[in-house]
Amino acid sequence: MHPVIRELHELGEFEQVDALFATIWNFEPGGRPISAELMRALTHAGNYVAGAFDGDDLVGASVGFFGADGSLHSHITGATTGRGIGFDLKVHQREWALDRGLERITWTYDPLVRRNAHFNLAKLGARPAEYLPSFYGEMADAINQGDESDRMLAVWRLKDPQVEAAVLRRPYPLEVPADAAVGLADVDGAPVVGRTDARVVLVAVPEDIEGLRPRDPGTAKAWRHATRDVLGTLLEEGAQVTGFHRKTFYVVER
Repeated sequence: MHPVIRELHELGEFEQVDALFATIWNFEPGGRPISAELMRALTHAGNYVAGAFDGDDLVGASVGFFGADGSLHSHITGATTGRGIGFDLKVHQREWALDRGLERITWTYDPLVRRNAHFNLAKLGARPAEYLPSFYGEMADAINQGDESDRMLAVWRLKDPQVEAAVLRRPYPLEVPADAAVGLADVDGAPVVGRTDARVVLVAVPEDIEGLRPRDPGTAKAWRHATRDVLGTLLEEGAQVTGFHRKTFYVVER
């Protein structure tokens, strides 16, 4: 059974969202990315705050605001895991944006988190537009463990055929040519840089960066910098990410 998703308008609802996000990320004092008061101000100005409810229980929420380029920027989305709530929230967000004449939603995510890359690229049909090194500085929440906050800017073009198919749970097939080069590989859990001069380059990310950070911070940092050097440089040179392959590799095409 899908949760009920609706816009939120009352301070008490925003306080519930604040508590949910704190449960998910376990932020340090003063490290919250948004407050109930700011959510109140955003919605009063016509921006997007929505919650997903299982009965009376808030199980997911999303906050977004209008960008200067006429898009909606989805600032933060969080949900209890394993129930498809995040997908349902994004579908609701898309419908909200389309109702207001918008054609794009953007958001940032950690490029090293495999499940997020798979969700954003394979399940939603979004595409990375820019690699942003240390976008928020050093992160202090329990999940990120002081890691640098490199982010990928994802763009969701709401009327693209691949997006329309994705929201109907009919994602486009991704074809990877046999001569694609592996620009970054996962070898026994460590990053190994390869060739990046091919037309199509595969860039791996670690299996579980969140578990790796507290267990082996040195290797986690090596992944951060290798991904920044390989994937960030390819995008800076004008290459485009066209998908996420086998829940492991970014597919980058020149």
